[in-house]
Amino acid sequence: MAIKIGVLALQGNVSEHIHAFEAAIARSGIFKNYEVFPLKKADDIPSCSAIAIPGGESTTISRLIDKNHMREEFENFSGGIFATCAGMVMCAGAVDDERVKPLSLIDIEVGRNAFGRQKDSFEAEIEIKGYKEPYRAIFIRAPVVISAGSGVEVLSEIDQGIVAVKSGKHMALSFHPELTGDFRLHIDFIKNLGITEE
Repeated sequence: MAIKIGVLALQGNVSEHIHAFEAAIARSGIFKNYEVFPLKKADDIPSCSAIAIPGGESTTISRLIDKNHMREEFENFSGGIFATCAGMVMCAGAVDDERVKPLSLIDIEVGRNAFGRQKDSFEAEIEIKGYKEPYRAIFIRAPVVISAGSGVEVLSEIDQGIVAVKSGKHMALSFHPELTGDFRLHIDFIKNLGITEE
């Protein structure tokens, strides 16, 4: 198996992420052999090339990570993390909500529910660093990055704040790329892992 991507399957839109990564890999032609699967056990984390942490309810995801004894495995994980919406909250070093215990994988401070409630969800054409064409982003009860450390590359920023960042192998997004059919971010994330098919 050339690449193995686990989609954290504790809560949130898991199947959409699985389908998006499968489509991205198939369309890009980067790998012929791959596996994208729902990640439910801490023991499966070390075998992954990358892990997607999907949107959902960050307070619930935080609690379930600890309940399933995954925190230490995440903290020691050497692969890439693809985090969307609540996943961005979980990757942060600091969050403006004491109910969430983030994983501190990316040096960012995140404001949870920065755009309001579910009814305030919206779509917008945003600029992504390095992309010639705008990206149609879907924001659903989305967080925003309040501040980013020196080792964090800002990929996109709108009036409300930073909505996409990259740090090493990790990528964190306020919005939901798995819902758009635009797989440019997925493909860039996979390429950035530095894995080649043997």
